[in-house]
This record gives sequence, structure tokens and C-alpha cells, in this order.
Amino acid sequence: MELYLDLRSQPCRSLFMFAKVNAIPFEFKLVDLAKGEQYGEEFGKISPIRKVPVMKDGDFVLTESVAILQYLAEKHASFLPDHWYPADLRQRARVNEYLSWQQMNLRAHGSKVFLLKCVCLCQNMYPLVMGHEVPEDKMSSAVEELTQAVDVLEKYFLGESLFLCGASISLADLVAMAEIMQPVSSGVDVFSERPKLSAWRERVKKEVGVALFDEVNAAIMTSGGVAQTLREGGLPQIFKDKFKKTFL
Repeated sequence: MELYLDLRSQPCRSLFMFAKVNAIPFEFKLVDLAKGEQYGEEFGKISPIRKVPVMKDGDFVLTESVAILQYLAEKHASFLPDHWYPADLRQRARVNEYLSWQQMNLRAHGSKVFLLKCVCLCQNMYPLVMGHEVPEDKMSSAVEELTQAVDVLEKYFLGESLFLCGASISLADLVAMAEIMQPVSSGVDVFSERPKLSAWRERVKKEVGVALFDEVNAAIMTSGGVAQTLREGGLPQIFKDKFKKTFL
């Protein structure tokens, strides 16, 4: 099995953690997003969607991270601990509920804050593409939307449980942690003054292993490599066009 990844991508990180912690064998195929390799001819032959992650299991290709996680959990159900993607109908429904909610909420708002705050301030992308600094009201609105999403994560999905869907870690926790670390890497500490959420982070870290947790987040917690790549190669035009569509 081949996994096409860039660990600067949140969905790639959750998939990488799941495969690693469960000893699911795979070949890591780097698709360097900062170099625009997702728009290259070779990657286009594998996935016309041109996003990572992508899984290639023999001649079977999947291009959506949640679908890949579910596929791997079901394919390897005979040896995986059941808590990752429970067989019980209602417990699995809880995991699916979070995976459905997060796409347009924690993921969407966390990504927006990251693009505005980290990429713009560290790598000067917003002014480069848009021709002016990030408007203060746009930044404030993005942070507020993220705060509201984190409130739902903490109060509804986590609640009084140890993990998002109950007493044991699941796919939902890996996906949520990958997403929430994106704005954290830009300097927006969503764990500040949230002891319950901070305790959840430590439990997830313990379950996957501190070394793996640090490994998977290393690329996003240090932006220098991306900045250097952009200085040397510039931004692909297709990336600029997509960036403008996001923030106009």
C-alpha cells in the first residue's frame, strides 16, 4: 500500500498517526505541497483531485482522508483494537458524527486562521497574493469562528468523557488533534484557559506515543522549511488563484 502524504497537511497527519500506531505497513510517498507537486503531471495520473492524502492499495485508489481512515479500519478490523472504529452501531455513529461535523467546522476555521496568521505573517503570502495586509476585521472574524468551533468540540463532543466519542480513543480524536494543531502552530493557542481540552490533548498524546506525536507535528510546528521553499520557487499560479478564491 502506498500513501501519498505531506505532513504539513492535517488529514495526512491523522492518517499517518493511525497507520503508524497500528503498525499498518505502507510506503510513504511525499507530495511536497510547498513545491506545488500536487499540481504536477505525475500526481495527476494518480489523483485528478490533486489533493493529499491519497491511498493506493494495489489498483484501488482513494482520495479522501476520512474514507481512507474508514477503509483501513475496516480492512484491518481483525487485528485492530475495536475502539478506533467501533463495531457497535451507536458507538460508530458517534465517530461518524464527529467526522462529518469537523469538515465544515474545526477543519474549515482552523485552516483559515492558519492561512491568515501563520502563512501570511511568517511567509508574507497574503500580501504577496492579495496586494495588501490582512484586514483586521477578517482576522478577528476568523479567530472568532475558530473559537466557536473549539467550544463545540470541547462542550459537545468531548463533554465529560475522556475522549471525543467515549472512554477510549477513536479515529475522531486523531482527526481532531491534527486539525487543532494547525492553528496552534500559527501561534493561536486554543488550549489556553481550557484545562479540559488540554487534558484531552495529553491523553491523546499518551495513547499514540509522545515520540510519534512530536514526529508527526514537527513539520507544521516549524515553518522555516516551507518559507525557504517558497522563496526559492515562488508560488504556483494555481495556488495563488485558489488562495484568492478563498479570501475574496
